[in-house]
Amino acid sequence: MSDGDRIVIVGAGVAGLRSAERLRELGFDGEIVLVGDEPRKPYHRPMVSKELVTGGVKPVAASLEPYLDLDVHWRLGTRATWLDSKERTVHLPGGESLWYDGLIIATGVYPRHLPGSPRHDPRVRVLRTVEDSLAVRRALGNSNKAVVVIGSGLIGNEFAASMRHMGRDVTLIGHAKAPLHRFGERIASALTKEHQHHRAKLAMNTEVRNWISTKETVGLHLTNNQFLVASCVVLSIGSVPAVDWLRGSELTIDDGVLCEATLFATGAEDVVVAGDVAKWPNLRIDETPRRVEHWMNGVESGRAAAESLMLGRGNARPYTPLPRAWSSLYDARLQTVGMPSLGKDTIELSDGVTGFVRDGRLIGAAGWDRPKAMIHWTTELDRRLPVPEPVFPAPAPAESSFAAGLGEPTPIGEDVLAPFERDFLSDTPTAAVPTQEEMPWARVPAG
Repeated sequence: MSDGDRIVIVGAGVAGLRSAERLRELGFDGEIVLVGDEPRKPYHRPMVSKELVTGGVKPVAASLEPYLDLDVHWRLGTRATWLDSKERTVHLPGGESLWYDGLIIATGVYPRHLPGSPRHDPRVRVLRTVEDSLAVRRALGNSNKAVVVIGSGLIGNEFAASMRHMGRDVTLIGHAKAPLHRFGERIASALTKEHQHHRAKLAMNTEVRNWISTKETVGLHLTNNQFLVASCVVLSIGSVPAVDWLRGSELTIDDGVLCEATLFATGAEDVVVAGDVAKWPNLRIDETPRRVEHWMNGVESGRAAAESLMLGRGNARPYTPLPRAWSSLYDARLQTVGMPSLGKDTIELSDGVTGFVRDGRLIGAAGWDRPKAMIHWTTELDRRLPVPEPVFPAPAPAESSFAAGLGEPTPIGEDVLAPFERDFLSDTPTAAVPTQEEMPWARVPAG
């Protein structure tokens, strides 16, 4: 491998960072350029709607430190403008361009804006970045009036819980009939009771009809005829893949970047995709390409994308994780595994654990404050959704990839899995890292 090789990673979040780490683990000794549109190095994004927005920690405490010497050329505060895949060039503002031998796309997603909302008003915010969190804190400090969050998904509920921890009055608005209703009646009911217990207000089955901005507050007239006055409004209504810069690149852009099972971008020999922006078929589930917006998928797909790029398209292995995620809401823990969103029916697997079934097949599970039971059902789902055989394709000639002379990889360990990444499989928040026998889908293949 030549010192002249260059791999460009566009996207400086967790997927981009883990990609860079994996490249170095595998012995890549060429240049790595990591381009990020935010001015900050990678950080723990789940903290944005929790500890950062409450002021529990300072932004520096959210930093994601690499666990080895990356020797990376950082290009922060720089947004890629377009990709010329034929010329293998990433274009940057001001007419600058970066050539590459290999490209990892990890640009993630950006928040949706609500049509009709006063986006010019500094008190109406989205919540995705550290800067968003700091802006919300400034708005909160300017008035002691109530806070409103629009969106009954995970981030909206996390933010509402954070406001109650701060002692702020908060109302959560959602068009579903209950918060987190997509995870089934049991979890939605349990979370509703938690909100009620902590005196967070819910306005479900409703939307905003009219907005009124005044000098000191924002008014919201709802379709249920309720009128709310807020010091700050947070929009949490989903996200959109950050792919605008890829239009005209000859990559397939369809709710993300379409990929093969190995995370190689469709039709590209030297481009792989990782994190929220990747749309690939997880062969554990089926052959339909989908995106997965979970923190742990960013970790694992970043590493897998780097492996695929180093091995080359002909030798790359399918990326077949068992998706899993968790969050704390008030004093309870929500855990999910598999693909609950694909379920057509639900069953009660055990007290507090809902199973999601499609065509008679258990496809996912979600647990409300049942960590021990979720350990069992995660193991069971790993057994029921096996990695199809054969996983490994026939080897391609070594000269068609970066693979020649790869070093021995470092297995996933405590430095790679941050505390909230490894807590999924523990029944106490400070448990030790599970062994690879306990989490077989996280095994790192040999180089």
